[in-house]
Amino acid sequence: MNFKVGIIGATGMVGQRFISLLENHPWFEIKLLAASERSAGKKYSEAVGSRWAMATPMPEKVKDMVIYDAIKDMDEIVSQVDFVFCAVNMKKDEIKALEEAYAKKECPVISNNSANRGVNDVPMIVPEINPDHAEVIKTQRE
Repeated sequence: MNFKVGIIGATGMVGQRFISLLENHPWFEIKLLAASERSAGKKYSEAVGSRWAMATPMPEKVKDMVIYDAIKDMDEIVSQVDFVFCAVNMKKDEIKALEEAYAKKECPVISNNSANRGVNDVPMIVPEINPDHAEVIKTQRE
């Protein structure tokens, strides 16, 4: 089974890394990319341009993907994905608000940000160390 995923903050360095890691992953299909409104509506290759910083070339599959606005297009994004990877570069309170908005729409968020670390109902999972923390997700849904 492939999970359809979105990458929020796709044009930044961490977003690019997510794209590189997921390019040929057997479990995940990159369904869409999202970023700020200044990148929204552009093709990914146009929005990133010469800022592609990974050692490997930009994957062909994402070059022509049109970028969604992570905030304004949220309803459309959550309707197309099983969950999102979040790699935005924003102030902590803005990150919390964005990630919580996705979560309230019942879209799981896998975040590379520290904004929600230490929050009781947000698991911090390192699969090799604490896979049992995923049990917190049941509490979140309540």
